[in-house]
Amino acid sequence: MVFGRSERRSAAAVEPVTLKILVAGGFGVGKTTLVSTVSEIKPLRTEEMLTEVGRPVDSLEGVEGKRTTTVAMDFGRISLRDDLVLYLFGTPGQDRFWFLWDELAQGALGAVVLADTRRLSDSFAAVDYFERRGIPFTVAVNCFDGADRYPPEVVSEALDLTPGTPVILCDVRERASAKEVLISVVEHAMAFASDQPEPVTT
Repeated sequence: MVFGRSERRSAAAVEPVTLKILVAGGFGVGKTTLVSTVSEIKPLRTEEMLTEVGRPVDSLEGVEGKRTTTVAMDFGRISLRDDLVLYLFGTPGQDRFWFLWDELAQGALGAVVLADTRRLSDSFAAVDYFERRGIPFTVAVNCFDGADRYPPEVVSEALDLTPGTPVILCDVRERASAKEVLISVVEHAMAFASDQPEPVTT
């Protein structure tokens, strides 16, 4: 043994698995907040101030206090374990920015559909988008102050979700709660992938 050195070899560093998760939902439902709450790096935001020009196309019903909107995406990063890292991409909520969704969805393992019980119908478009493309997702009901809190099965029925689609209640302002949402997405996506038939080879 050389003084000051151990004969033990340090374990080889293992590159973590990186997974891409989308955070989607209606306008003002808390997507930027979720990404910002859990990100271990300074999140990238593409928010702009709402203006009078956008008033005819951006309904503020239920979110009258909202002053900014995401116009491209939010981006954050979180390590769930030493060997598992999630890259989070928050999608813009307004219909006029939907052309960006196809680009953001490429390579995604799964998605979060954030929902607000005061405007549950705003979630239909995101649910339909992921169901049509076969991207597994979790519906996370963001429990806003003063909003009605319905059991997950009621939300599932109201959104006409495919059986087995997880629905959980959360507060995206709380890191632990937001992290549970992401864990649900990863677990559901992994189970979804294992249920898919093996490709046929000739």
